[in-house]
Amino acid sequence: MTVRRPVAWVVAVVLFVEAVGVAALNWFLAIVVDRQDMSLAGLDPDMMSVSSKIGGVVFGLYFALCGLVALLVAVRDRAPAGLGRVLLISAAVVHGLLGAFTWGLVGPGAFVFMIVVLGLIVLLLMTYDAREEPAASGPRTESGGDGGKGDDGSPVSSPPAPTTP
Repeated sequence: MTVRRPVAWVVAVVLFVEAVGVAALNWFLAIVVDRQDMSLAGLDPDMMSVSSKIGGVVFGLYFALCGLVALLVAVRDRAPAGLGRVLLISAAVVHGLLGAFTWGLVGPGAFVFMIVVLGLIVLLLMTYDAREEPAASGPRTESGGDGGKGDDGSPVSSPPAPTTP
């Protein structure tokens, strides 16, 4: 039994939940700043509130997009390619960095969560990389597809290199 598809489903669900959580947390923090009319080193409280809301929406959409990539991987049972692969790799890097910061700022529980999500994303990427494609009868070449054989079935080799006397 392969673990590729279940891991992709779990990563998709976790990233969607995390997207909602990050957006909600930033929105809540923006409301707190706005209601308390707090300022940090003379910064405008309204600007801090709006910035927190924008940051929450942007990071929420980012994690949701990463979750969508993982969902497509789970549905199609194919490795992520192109921009999707880059998004999943960047999400893994973000979780590694957030894990490093959360140890000191939030505590070991948040650190463990970030590292588990990092591990799941890496597992998703690695299990699809290790996937073995069904082998054809032999290696194919662009010119004829004869698997490196000549017209008579003998292997084709390059001529010997010239030697200088």
